[in-house]
Amino acid sequence: MVEFAIDMLKGFNELLTAGIAITAFSLLLYALSFNLRDRVARSFAIILLCVVFVSVGDAIASNSSTSLQWEFWMRVEWIGIIFLPPAYLHFSDALLETTGRPSRGRRRRLVWVLYGVSFAFALTLPTNWLVGPIVENVGPAPHLERTWLTWVFAAYYVTAIAVAGINLWRAYQRTVTRTSRRRMRYLLLGALAPVLGSYPFLLFGSNLVVNNPLLFWIAATISNLLVSVLLVLMAYAVAFFGVSWPDRVVKRRLFKWLMRGPVTASVILALVTLVNRYGDLVGITNPVVIPILTVTSLLIMEHSITLAAPYWERWLFHGGNPNKLQLIQSLEERLLTTGDLRDFLESVLAALCDRLQVTNAFIVVLNAGGPEMLLTLGDESPFEEIESQADLLDAVANNGGAGVKRADAERLFTWHHYWLAPLFEENNGEELLSGIIGVERNPDGTLSEDEKEAIMILSRRAEMALFDVRMQQQVFTSVEELAPQVEMIQRLRAAARYDGTEVLTASEISLDDRDMSKWVKDALSHYWGGPKLSQSPLMKLAVVQRAVDQHEGNPTNALRAILLEGIQKVRPRGERRFTGEWILYNILDLKFL
Repeated sequence: MVEFAIDMLKGFNELLTAGIAITAFSLLLYALSFNLRDRVARSFAIILLCVVFVSVGDAIASNSSTSLQWEFWMRVEWIGIIFLPPAYLHFSDALLETTGRPSRGRRRRLVWVLYGVSFAFALTLPTNWLVGPIVENVGPAPHLERTWLTWVFAAYYVTAIAVAGINLWRAYQRTVTRTSRRRMRYLLLGALAPVLGSYPFLLFGSNLVVNNPLLFWIAATISNLLVSVLLVLMAYAVAFFGVSWPDRVVKRRLFKWLMRGPVTASVILALVTLVNRYGDLVGITNPVVIPILTVTSLLIMEHSITLAAPYWERWLFHGGNPNKLQLIQSLEERLLTTGDLRDFLESVLAALCDRLQVTNAFIVVLNAGGPEMLLTLGDESPFEEIESQADLLDAVANNGGAGVKRADAERLFTWHHYWLAPLFEENNGEELLSGIIGVERNPDGTLSEDEKEAIMILSRRAEMALFDVRMQQQVFTSVEELAPQVEMIQRLRAAARYDGTEVLTASEISLDDRDMSKWVKDALSHYWGGPKLSQSPLMKLAVVQRAVDQHEGNPTNALRAILLEGIQKVRPRGERRFTGEWILYNILDLKFL
């Protein structure tokens, strides 16, 4: 009975270890993809890399068939264990710095000293100094023999982790807001994960473990279960560092990443392992079953996640404004793009032509500069000659002019061999003429009541589409104007989570190279006018403030002049050419100026 329990625990631990490896690697990719700019996230990535070495080495060693393979992968496990102490101290130092207690040199020097010490320990791995040869016949599992240097490393490990723990506690005490303290508690609790993950390997060779193998495997199972949960908890707390996204976005991205990565991969791995081990008991022996099971499980998991995502996002991440957030998120699906508008209006013109049994139709919009042909259907183009534009303007004027109201013009009129129907748009509570829809006149030149009604109905459809596009454009303009302020508030909110006083009371916002590049590009894209230039964060730069007086107190002109000066400084000497040395200047000048 005891042997059966030990065998079951061993198999379960293999699955847990593989799951930890998958989770750690997935979280490492997440950290490298989204918030690597932050020092806390970078140091956490090193911890995750150590966990990957430990868990991958253990997972492969458990399924190795020869003693040589066992020993090699066990030494790979020890690489992760060796570098955990400096990685933890590095992480705690970065966290203290983030909470407003930067190192005065001693902590950073100690971090690098510990990396050096761990590197020296790692150099002894190919030898039998740190750990000896493999021990196969002493329970609970094959392991590497202890040496005197193993005890030295154990003391070093415990001391470094204890110092890191003290730093983490100091960082927790420096947080003030309720949200930041809650997340720091998550981080402190999650920080136990890598320590617990390496705990079973430090027990190998002890008399307690040799005499009580069942106790060891129970402890290892509990340890791996805790590691699985705490590792995700620690990653959740770290995910908020170095990003200016709203909390709901961070949570949603991390949750979706975990569901599509570690959860899906772990479920598939568990199913495949169970079929390999116990398939014979239920008559599953065909090797073709494994790839079919893998592909089917993957498709089912991905499909289930896609279907469930809107519901868990609504319940877990939408906070106090679920309806508004859902409306914004669905905007992309409801958006009427230029292509969509053309497709719809072509359908309207095609329906008109089909109803009157003709082949030509068009839609004109009335802009400040005059009529503009938006779309034509058929072989003819009503604006091929400039006289046609003037004729159309005369026809519009004769029907009441560009300011005519719907009540005065709800009828058809003719222009050459076209029937024209007015299109209206609401302006200050009144519906004014904004465009014309034209369709070729039928041979007899008359319209039945049904045909007139059809033209009116289709005209209103086109009118509605044009109005929706104009409304969308107003929304986009508002969003562009709001974007710089909203982004600044989000960045301040994110930066103030753990060091609020210093960040919020700073007279200027610190810039990094990535921010500067983005803001310069945005300002250049609106060089001749627009909110990305007039409301650019670059306005706060001292060089812009000094140039304002030289441009009659106009900061927009000052920034525009500085951008122009910068572009001119990269211009090579001589006449313009299209060679390699001119490529940067040509791009800036021809694209933006």
